[in-house]
Amino acid sequence: MHHLDELAQRQARALAMGGAEKVAHQHSKGRLTARERIGRLLDDGTFDERGQLAVSDLPAAREKTPADGKIAGMGQIDGRTIFVSADDVTVLAGAGGRIGTRKQYDGLQYALRKGFPAVHLGEAGGARVPDIMGSAGMMSMGYPLYGQIRQRQIPLITAIMGECYGGPGWVAAVSDLIIQVKGAVMAVGSPAILGIATGEKATPEALGGWEQHAYHTGMVDLFAENDEECLWLIRKVLSYLPNNAQELPPVRPCAEPPTAKLEALLALVPEDGKQAYDMHDVLHLLADEGSLLELKPFYDGSLITAWGRLDGHVVGFLANNPLVRAGAMGPGACAKAAAFITLCDSYHIPLVFLHDTPGFLIGQAAEDERMLFKIMNFIEALQQSTVPRVSCILRKSYGMAHCNMVGGNMGAETLLAWPTAEISFVAPEIAVNIVHGRKLAQLTDTAAQEAAHAQLMAELGRASAPWEAAGRNLIDKVIDPRDTRWELIRALRHARGADGERGRGQRLLANWPRL
Repeated sequence: MHHLDELAQRQARALAMGGAEKVAHQHSKGRLTARERIGRLLDDGTFDERGQLAVSDLPAAREKTPADGKIAGMGQIDGRTIFVSADDVTVLAGAGGRIGTRKQYDGLQYALRKGFPAVHLGEAGGARVPDIMGSAGMMSMGYPLYGQIRQRQIPLITAIMGECYGGPGWVAAVSDLIIQVKGAVMAVGSPAILGIATGEKATPEALGGWEQHAYHTGMVDLFAENDEECLWLIRKVLSYLPNNAQELPPVRPCAEPPTAKLEALLALVPEDGKQAYDMHDVLHLLADEGSLLELKPFYDGSLITAWGRLDGHVVGFLANNPLVRAGAMGPGACAKAAAFITLCDSYHIPLVFLHDTPGFLIGQAAEDERMLFKIMNFIEALQQSTVPRVSCILRKSYGMAHCNMVGGNMGAETLLAWPTAEISFVAPEIAVNIVHGRKLAQLTDTAAQEAAHAQLMAELGRASAPWEAAGRNLIDKVIDPRDTRWELIRALRHARGADGERGRGQRLLANWPRL
């Protein structure tokens, strides 16, 4: 056989993956194949595959393992070079063998050395059992790159696009961001393994379905209805991130005039701090049009964590949402905040805090979730972050939550407040009962009691207004709410410095866990 003919045949076998029948089965589930996913993720014609002719090193499996079940190489997204790898579920359920897994990790190592972002498209049943049985088998696998990946030198995004047990989950757990397709699963072990090992019965959805991770674990950042939306989200996520930790995030042109007054804000946010509103509406007004992307949207909605742009520059928003528990942050919100601060700080994304919270959630359920530790982990991440931080108090900002949201003396580059801001240890109505409750109870005349209560409330309300703090220079500016977008843009311009480079962080949080 001519050498070129042999090359063509070997290439054709690799491109055929697990064969027509298994490809058809994948399509019958409404899912793309690994090669189709890569093709649709990347700019047309840019995929440069590495290790296409790899096969298992076990003689009995060689003919059944085209590309050894892992497809990997370089390509481009919007003209930016990335490394991409994908599990091929049509080859032995995508399970990882020695050769394919090494190919994937060699590619990641190359991306780390060269400063390219990396994407993994997951759908696999963990490690391939014949490859890891016995002492030599088990010790031949190893995962030497995880420590390097954790340092966040390059963005790593993992998509959970099918049943993912073991291997793809390990990659996801050290990724900067995880996207899960609804109907896909991410867990340590499958229900079948669980039943054999422990006798426990569970459905895939209960172990690691999208609702489990959206509402309970908080491990997944974004969710997609199908493969196509997942691939679109990967492209969108990369648009906020630099190629590597040595670069700044990409800047996009912004047609909106930065100084335009946002009249709608006056009607959107009620002056009465007891009236709820949706902070998402505020964020959409403040951010450049169409630029907002919320991460972990279903996990403890009392705090919104979202990327957006202000005048074309990427920022990370942390905003209390009065629509959920009046904005009282629970343990989930604290964990979400710490993870988001860590992510933004590692890639030089400045942080914008919007206050409207009565404080942290208290009660038995919160204490069961180690609330004290969660609060302090949040604030420790905050205090170790070194990217610019700008903070704006819209309405309520009480207690320790005021500090965690970068209030007074917490290192904000600029601290802004609306005239409606209320800042204190607790709300006036609570303070009256704590401080003066006994005295008020001693008044037997109802009218006198009500008058005294009203007077004390008025005094505490005046003390909680922003004027006294502004008078002591504890607030940089009390602003017209309609100017909030411009004030944030201006503060961030100053923070970037004369050369535009002073917004870089020192990346002290680069080794922190995701959650």
